[in-house]
Amino acid sequence: MNRLSRRSLLRASLGVAAVSALARPYIANAAATKITAWWTQGFIPEEDAAFRKMVGDYQKASGNTVDYSIVPFGPLGEKVISALTSGQVPDLISYDAADATVIPQNAWNDKLVDVSDVVEAEKAEYLPNALLGSSFFNNVTKKRGYYQVPYKTAVIPFHSWKSLIEEAGYQVSQAPKSWDAFWDFFKPMQAKLRDKGHRRIFALGLQLTTTGPADGNNVFYAFLSANGGKDMVTPDGKTHLDDPAVKEAVVKTLTYTSTAYKQGYVPSGVLSWNDADDNNAFHAKEIAVDFDGTISTEVALYHDKSQYDDVLTFGMPANNDGSPGHAFIASLGGFIPKGAQNVEVAKDFMKYVIQPKVMNGYLKEGLGRWLPAYPSLAKTDPFWLDPSDPHRSTYVTEGLINPTIPNYYVHNPGFGVVNAEQIWGAAEADVIRNGLTPQAATEKAFKKIEAILAEYPIAQS
Repeated sequence: MNRLSRRSLLRASLGVAAVSALARPYIANAAATKITAWWTQGFIPEEDAAFRKMVGDYQKASGNTVDYSIVPFGPLGEKVISALTSGQVPDLISYDAADATVIPQNAWNDKLVDVSDVVEAEKAEYLPNALLGSSFFNNVTKKRGYYQVPYKTAVIPFHSWKSLIEEAGYQVSQAPKSWDAFWDFFKPMQAKLRDKGHRRIFALGLQLTTTGPADGNNVFYAFLSANGGKDMVTPDGKTHLDDPAVKEAVVKTLTYTSTAYKQGYVPSGVLSWNDADDNNAFHAKEIAVDFDGTISTEVALYHDKSQYDDVLTFGMPANNDGSPGHAFIASLGGFIPKGAQNVEVAKDFMKYVIQPKVMNGYLKEGLGRWLPAYPSLAKTDPFWLDPSDPHRSTYVTEGLINPTIPNYYVHNPGFGVVNAEQIWGAAEADVIRNGLTPQAATEKAFKKIEAILAEYPIAQS
């Protein structure tokens, strides 16, 4: 499917203690029946096995049947968009980019079922930003509501190879603590490692992609925040493209990323990378450092201990001005399209999934690639902060212990479209391929964004 048709489709469719909570039994409320569910395929077999086990346990407890399809990430995105466009929908969907590219605009257009009654049942357990990340504005009802039942969250850590850093003549302890300086730390390693036989290696795994769906946007927004542009969108839904600090942050971001590309520190194919390509390049040791969501990079190597232990996981550096860095946190879960045939049973299944004991077991059995939506689980189950696994403990600290901020599409659904249309990747390509200055590319991107946001006047609603 080409980008134009995908764009068209998107516009068209678009209190109780933790210990006692973990022991709480499940009581089914819906009459026994069957639902259809679409679920994102895991990056590792353990994730899918954990999902199948959870479904089996639910079916035994409830008497209901979950007729599920486990679909790879990319094809599921197209399948979801097609279903929402045609109206031929399943009863329940859990798609790992829905919070960014599907739910915001479909909630706005009143095409999803409000699931606030499900979320409220466990509201006290939730990380506040997990709740906020599942709350969207409905332009028909003129109010916010929960249109996703969150059961997992994710932030974006850095990934590198200890052996490559040391082979290049550096020590991990030398890595700087601020944003640009941290990236710069890896640049001189490229030439040193190539001299040692790593002919195909590049220093930086910057996803400057025009393809998406998620990684390129995530990288751009992290640079934006580190450059002082965090308040591009504020919680009232207003966008501050006229703020000089925001504009300067965008220009600085485009300048850094495009310069790194032009200087040869980034693989030439990144402009067409999808969300798996950086993982593949990292595992092939073709990039020295990557900034990529979840610890999928690490858990893919879980059964190869030498490789698993060689990977380094880093949390967020400070911003370029020295202020604390804040990770953007994604909230992910299940949503119910309007037109679903068995809404109550779909809700019932999600009530089961978000029980603390069930959520914890499901995500643990998936090797901790996703963080739980309940911070209490990280404090009560030693698995999550086990110091013997530095990948997971660093990831949990970044996402559930340290401060985080919600993504922009939470505040304004127009940014779901901005992300889906890869506005920032196109701006990077304009500088790299088309010779625009970062300033001109910024102005061009802002005009596109303003046109999109005109269709989502949330601040005036």
